[in-house]
Amino acid sequence: MTEENPSQGTTTIAPEVLLTIAQLTALSVEGVSRLSHVQTGVNQLLKRTQKREGVMIEVVDDVVHADIYVVLNNDVNVRDVSHNIQHEVSRAISEMVGMTVGKVNIHIEDIDYPTEAEA
Repeated sequence: MTEENPSQGTTTIAPEVLLTIAQLTALSVEGVSRLSHVQTGVNQLLKRTQKREGVMIEVVDDVVHADIYVVLNNDVNVRDVSHNIQHEVSRAISEMVGMTVGKVNIHIEDIDYPTEAEA
């Protein structure tokens, strides 16, 4: 994304910045254990997307769309945590870079249960 103001120059935001914001924000939501691998299908290979561990970002007409792949803790309400991730990622991108956020899709890839040694 590039923003122009003739009197002050331009600001360019690298796609990696959006990925980092989404990753760190998702990890900060209570109930998220860790990020999972991004599942990439054939359709995703043909699109212009940026991806990193747990996050896939696509920007279409200056609107950010995100897919977040997470592993949750075992003692949480999946629906509530998913909603919190959506809200927080959307808020963080909007506030930090001023871009409009479209969809934030949450993919629950697994639930972390304590092992017998931890229990």
